[in-house]
Amino acid sequence: MHGQSDEVQGTPYSPTHIRATWDGTGSVEDASKALGFSRAKGYDLVRRGEFPCRVLRIGRTTRVVTASLLRVLESGEPEYNGPRAGHGTLS
Repeated sequence: MHGQSDEVQGTPYSPTHIRATWDGTGSVEDASKALGFSRAKGYDLVRRGEFPCRVLRIGRTTRVVTASLLRVLESGEPEYNGPRAGHGTLS
């Protein structure tokens, strides 16, 4: 019988491992580690609306959207929660 570590290759914060083991959202702490910065820096970026991935605020909890994190890790381009340049606003 193979353990999960045998089935999932790569570092704990590689896109392959994240795809195989994370649900639809992850913690700010884990997403920050995957992006290469500290938990404190991650929460600071969330507070300023500058975390490079989409985040969901549910009551007092903040979660990072896994699909957004994967796109950022693979493209190197941030996806901010606010309106992005070149996109129209709804009237």
